[in-house]
Parts: sequence; structure tokens; C-alpha cells
Amino acid sequence: MSDMRLKDIVQAALLVAGEPLTVERLASLFGDEGQPDHQTLLDALQEISVACADGPMELRCIDRAYRLQTRIEFAPWLNRLFAERPARYSRAVLETLAIIAYRQPTTRGEIEAIRGVAVSSDIIKTLIQREWIRQVGTKEVPGRPALYGTTRAFLENFNLASLGELPPLSELRIEAAEQQAYILHSDDKVNVGLGTATESEAESEAESEAESEAESEAESEAESEAESEADTLPERDNKGSAGLS
Repeated sequence: MSDMRLKDIVQAALLVAGEPLTVERLASLFGDEGQPDHQTLLDALQEISVACADGPMELRCIDRAYRLQTRIEFAPWLNRLFAERPARYSRAVLETLAIIAYRQPTTRGEIEAIRGVAVSSDIIKTLIQREWIRQVGTKEVPGRPALYGTTRAFLENFNLASLGELPPLSELRIEAAEQQAYILHSDDKVNVGLGTATESEAESEAESEAESEAESEAESEAESEAESEADTLPERDNKGSAGLS
């Protein structure tokens, strides 16, 4: 098989695949006979990357897997092809995701300690359903709480080749300080980091977070009351037995 034919097959596979493909997965396309070796496939991928250099497409390596995608500068036009509006996530969800990304593997309790507020089950469920995080194990402490980490889908959706491409925390602290200054001096808009929202939207988001945190606290109080009631049941039984004797 010629190198040109090999490159065309690899490029076609990358175009139709709904997910990034590893070199091993690409090799499996050729069967046992005439299967190209690892380096030959890497050379073909390099040729594809060079060929895309001046066009609207680019070859990205994401966690040792490859995919062809449109360049981010074309997003404003391509987004108009889709009638569905992108999902909006609350600050609580995004903060929780950021903590997991930087501190993984981490537990729900450790996330709550950093944020200073309770993390509701709905937040964790949302991130798992979105396939941005997954349970990677349990921590070897009493209760064995679940440990969470990010997924390959997280890297794909945020266009990261690896976790090493996450911006340094020092840059995020500076950006957060600038955003806070902007909020204090803005009359009409509130900058929320990943976009611009009106004050009414920000207030609605805050109310939603407050309700979620209140529900989480109510769940904790209910569990504590149930445990307290369970502890007093033996005492009541003993008193009842004493009265009958």
C-alpha cells in the first residue's frame, strides 16, 4: 500500500469517527495482513497535520488519541448551523468541575472544604451525566468516600490535549481578581468568567445555588435527626420494659 493511500484511509477514518482514535485503533482498520506499524501511522498523521495547516481543519491529539476538527476561530459561523442553544451551567457546577480538574483525585468533602459550602448531589450528578467526571476510586479513610477525576470527554469538550494544558492557578487568581474589580465597578453587566450575563441572570443563578445548598443542608439535618432518633430508641425500649416489670 502506498503512503498516499494510507494517509487517505487514516484521514477518512478521522473524518467519520465520532470520537478521537488512537494509533492502535487506526491500525486495526487494516486487519492482520498489511497492517502498518506504529511509526508509519504516526508519519501519516504528521502528513495530515501539515496538509491541514493552511485550512479550516486541524489535527488534534487528545490523551494519545487523534481527531480532525474545525479551528476554533470558525465557531461563530458554525454555531449558527445548530438551532439548539448551548447549555448554561451555574457557577457552583463550574467551580466544582475546576476543583476536580486541578485537585484530582478528590472527594466531595474536600471540594466542600475548598468552596466553603455544601456540594449538592445534583451538581455531582450533572457532571457525571455530562461525562466530564467519573469515580476513579475510594479514599482509604473511614467511610471510604468516592474519589472523582476528569475524563477524556472533558479534554475533548474543552479542547485540551492533556491536563498539562490547564492554565496555571496563578493566572486564574489574577483573572478572578480582575473579574471581581469589574463586578464592583460595573453598572449594567456582571462578568461571570465564561461569558457575560445580565444582573437578573446573575441573581437568578445565585438564587438557584442558594436553593441547591439549602436542600443539601436540609438533607444533612434530616440524616442527623434520624440518627439521633435511632440512638434514643433503645433508651425508650428500656424505660418501657422497666415500667412493665
